[in-house]
Amino acid sequence: MALRRVIVCLLALAAGGCTTLSKSEHAHAEAIAIAARSDAVDCQRADHCADPSVLESAAPQAGNRMLLLDDGQDALLARLHMIRSARERIDLQTYIYKEDDAGRIVLQELLAAARRGVQVRVLIDQLSAMESAETLAALSGIHRNFQLRIYSPLFNLGRPNYADYVLASFLRFRQLNQRMHTKVLVVDGEVGVTGGRNYSDDYYDWSSRYNFLDRDVLVSGPAARAMQTNFDAFWVAPQSVPVEQLNDVAKILLARGVPALADKRYEFPERVRAMQDASGDATLLRKRLGDLLAPVADVQFVADPPGKHDDSAKRADSAPASLVVRDVVESAQHEVLMQTPYLVLTHGAQRLFQGLHRRSDPPRVIVSTSSLAGIDNALTYAMAYKYRRRYIKRFGFEMYELKPFPQDVPMRVGDLVTDEEDVVDEGEVKDAPRVSVRGRRRPLPASGEDTSRRGVLLYRLNRPLPQSDEPRVGLHAKSLVVDRSVAVVGSHNFDPRGVNYNTESALIIRDPAFAARVADSILRDTQPANAWVIAPRDPVIADVDDTIVSASERLPLFDLWPSRYATDFEFRSEPGCPKPLPIRDPDFHRCYRAVGDFPDVPLLGVKWWLTRAITAFGAGMTPFL
Repeated sequence: MALRRVIVCLLALAAGGCTTLSKSEHAHAEAIAIAARSDAVDCQRADHCADPSVLESAAPQAGNRMLLLDDGQDALLARLHMIRSARERIDLQTYIYKEDDAGRIVLQELLAAARRGVQVRVLIDQLSAMESAETLAALSGIHRNFQLRIYSPLFNLGRPNYADYVLASFLRFRQLNQRMHTKVLVVDGEVGVTGGRNYSDDYYDWSSRYNFLDRDVLVSGPAARAMQTNFDAFWVAPQSVPVEQLNDVAKILLARGVPALADKRYEFPERVRAMQDASGDATLLRKRLGDLLAPVADVQFVADPPGKHDDSAKRADSAPASLVVRDVVESAQHEVLMQTPYLVLTHGAQRLFQGLHRRSDPPRVIVSTSSLAGIDNALTYAMAYKYRRRYIKRFGFEMYELKPFPQDVPMRVGDLVTDEEDVVDEGEVKDAPRVSVRGRRRPLPASGEDTSRRGVLLYRLNRPLPQSDEPRVGLHAKSLVVDRSVAVVGSHNFDPRGVNYNTESALIIRDPAFAARVADSILRDTQPANAWVIAPRDPVIADVDDTIVSASERLPLFDLWPSRYATDFEFRSEPGCPKPLPIRDPDFHRCYRAVGDFPDVPLLGVKWWLTRAITAFGAGMTPFL
């Protein structure tokens, strides 16, 4: 205990940001921010010069209309159009917000909306709230119509350093571990988006290194009002702290007032300009968004309240998102399609799926998840790897792992950049530039085609998916479809964190036509061009592994058996194998070849060793993964 106290004291000294300010200093800092806020409004019209919306219904009583947003660039286009069409208010709630091209283009649109008179509120979880206290300080005093709050700030800091996080793991582990994972954008209480996407390049197909295959749902109608209500509850919660009240931000304000918001150069300015222009093109917006909105029979928005983190809150009241998802799965009669990047199940979920599998006529359970080569979190993958036998034998899962370079998924590459000699300033666009994709030169549309900025964007939107020398792809979509009649799309990973720690949100859509679209999207990701299938090894080897692994996997430590009951397989299309087969088909092993437990991962590399180590020694980490 004495040693622990010494360590804590040393960490406290290292975490210089932990020093607090007096009440008078905080009040002075807040007054500085408020006084600096501009009250200039660019528009005097009643609608605050909003763009005409292609998303709102002309007849509000018509009910909900929905659009599935699988494509990252469409998801960004929808957000920009929503912001530009706002007349009264914009509320944005997210877990991650980076200061890259995607984050900055959205921020600039939010600030433009504030300057034309729209009330803008932004709520970000502290763990990934912008990238510097300087940015938070600049935003604290930027405009009277723009408000920014940080959810559950450790030590009342906007941007803790590494020492702060280490100290928090000793002193405030509960607060550190409980985060706001809810993701919502709602405009005027009439149009909203929720799903898996945060705000950074890799969620919108704009990263040159790694992009997420993700999914959102846009809803126009009464369900958006439920999103608004939940956001309002978070906004006034004691965990949501105005940025000017944070210690590190207040210190900047006291030292030198409100700094100017950094005018950073976009990494790919022409790509940004093309997206900005597209978000003002009514014809393109109708084609890609408005005309695709479809009426749905029944929509329910479910979201955890900030009180989920309250010790006194009852479980039934504090985690409605998890309870509704459980009830949807439990209602399955024929089929459950589940897509999650992190296949780590709570004990309750394991009992649920085991109960389904024990029925006399069990529903088929198809799971789309991450491969080690594509996942962004190897720790969570290790737990899924550890329990492969359990998932396949006891729960009847048919499991597919997304390849890091899938060939036929709804992703449009956005990392097209001008060659170095053609790089231009943000206010300048050269005629018919050439582009470079990681060293490969490809021309834009030929002479006679549309070479306007809109044409540049459309070329990018329709370009084929990258090959193996281009950005890797990781799964981030969180969705369920039950009996092709009920779909769930949201932020919930169906894992222990989502159930016990993070706040989550989701749309429950009880509409066969829409559920079929989500099902088709999930199943597309499981096709041989996009995924490996996990299946028992050669039957003789599998029987041996089954006996040993069943004992080994129960060990909280020293689960050292070097192989699992199942491994990854690749479909071999040949005359005797015309189409993919389920893993329990007698011809499966004839039509598939084993490609190893971790295909496309270097043998004995960091990911390999980490996965093996966590499999052997990390079972106790499951609740926190």
